[in-house]
Amino acid sequence: MLESLFKLREHGTNTRTEILAGLTTFLTMSYIVFVNPDILGTTGMDKGAVFVATCLAAALGCLIMAFLANWPIGMAPGMGLNAFFAFGVVGAMGYSWQQALGAVFVSGIIFLILSATGIRKWLIEGIPKSLRSAIVAGIGLFLALIALKSAGIVVGNQATLVAQGDLKSPTVLLAVLGFFIIVCLDALRIKGAILIGILAVTLLSALLGYSAPIHSIVSTPPSMAPTFMQLDIAGVLNQGFLHIILVFVLVEIFDATGTLIGVARRANLLPEGKPNRLGRALFADSTAILAGSALGTSSTTAFAESAAGVQAGGRTGLTALVVGVLFLLCLFFAPLASVVPSYATAPALLYVAGLMMRELVEVEWNDITNAIPAALTAIMMPFTYSIAEGIAFGFISYVLIKAFTGRFRDIHIATFIVALLFVLRFALE
Repeated sequence: MLESLFKLREHGTNTRTEILAGLTTFLTMSYIVFVNPDILGTTGMDKGAVFVATCLAAALGCLIMAFLANWPIGMAPGMGLNAFFAFGVVGAMGYSWQQALGAVFVSGIIFLILSATGIRKWLIEGIPKSLRSAIVAGIGLFLALIALKSAGIVVGNQATLVAQGDLKSPTVLLAVLGFFIIVCLDALRIKGAILIGILAVTLLSALLGYSAPIHSIVSTPPSMAPTFMQLDIAGVLNQGFLHIILVFVLVEIFDATGTLIGVARRANLLPEGKPNRLGRALFADSTAILAGSALGTSSTTAFAESAAGVQAGGRTGLTALVVGVLFLLCLFFAPLASVVPSYATAPALLYVAGLMMRELVEVEWNDITNAIPAALTAIMMPFTYSIAEGIAFGFISYVLIKAFTGRFRDIHIATFIVALLFVLRFALE
């Protein structure tokens, strides 16, 4: 049965290898079931419901990827967009989390249309590589600021805007310890390093009395009613959400396409000159976004951590199926998720932020007309506390600098349209 479904022999693999690959991928990305409820919970969303939504959205995304695309790629609510959802759209802009879910749903529909019509490919080819890389790095800086604030390492200061927190605080020291546990374990190639770091800090914090005690680990899943089908689509259409939806769509496209192509190439699933299943994988990604918003979580996307499973031999959708089943099993560990403090997930955020900063090497630093817009993109995200503002500054400055230096041919129509939409947004505010 598994052979006929996933064509294991054709892909040079077997059931045992695929199961081990699925377990490997799950261990590297399972931290999201603790981090996502913690982030979205800041908006007023019920953390228990978000935990269930996260597990179900991840499982559903993995199952769609397994049976539709037959690719070994795990899916779950993505880092970066969950922060934009919570701290940007709801926290800074003041919209409700129901409207934010509506924006995610609409962005998923647009992503689906773009993927089905081929516009996605045109858009990806039209956006400069330097800007794409800077967006990822900028989101990393944004996550870093959130992580340092959650850990208490960085605090507000009226004179200097930000300042160093109390490094003698026990919770700060626990966060620092968690960060070094994650980094060292990952450097030693120990699977599940981020998950181990989160759980280690949570357990130590509970034992020392700095957080709620752990009374139980397993229970029936919490109710999903507080977030299920609570998205406010009408509110999105009436509240001038254009730039928010634009940011969701752009990041979803860049993130999903980059991850899918990168992991698929490692697994030799994109042979030159032959048909491939990238279109199906993108369809699976956009469908998962729609399902996730209905369940009550931010954008679901392909995880770059899937490369760990590919490295372990995963080549087919059976790997993704295993990941999906393991996420379903996570539903019964809600009590553990409920006692994880913010300073236990902060090290994970900071580590992911550091990994995202690697994208800066892709920027063409020798060309000022590419380097400066890229730098502005990355810098403005943490300093305006908004991914949207960073992308806006980057695209607008790119078009202006290229135009004023006479390099009109470098301005792709897709880049010009995105920049124009952001200009209109500023003008209409």
